[in-house]
Amino acid sequence: MEQYWESMRGTVCRKCIDGDGTGNCRLPRVETCALITFFPEVVSMAGRLDADTFDEYLKAIRTNVCMQCENQSPEGTCAKRDAVECALDRYYPLVINVLEDALSKTRRGMVPVAS
Repeated sequence: MEQYWESMRGTVCRKCIDGDGTGNCRLPRVETCALITFFPEVVSMAGRLDADTFDEYLKAIRTNVCMQCENQSPEGTCAKRDAVECALDRYYPLVINVLEDALSKTRRGMVPVAS
């Protein structure tokens, strides 16, 4: 799991508007990043899913991950998502690309590294 996280930090977190440009999060301590909080679930979901489109991944994220988030209402709405304040939702295509690459390398016996 750690090698996947390092790949994510090196690619997604470096580009995140809530980061410092080197992969470190600058969110206030009272806030949590959904990507960090739900990273194991996202990796597990990506490893199980055989999707052909980003929309399929987004649907799986919303069904399997967002439903666990305290910010999502029982009706399925999310104020953070609507305000583009959820890093997982904001960067999900990049997140999926990084995970697909890392999972592919793992399946081929290679160790994923940060980009």
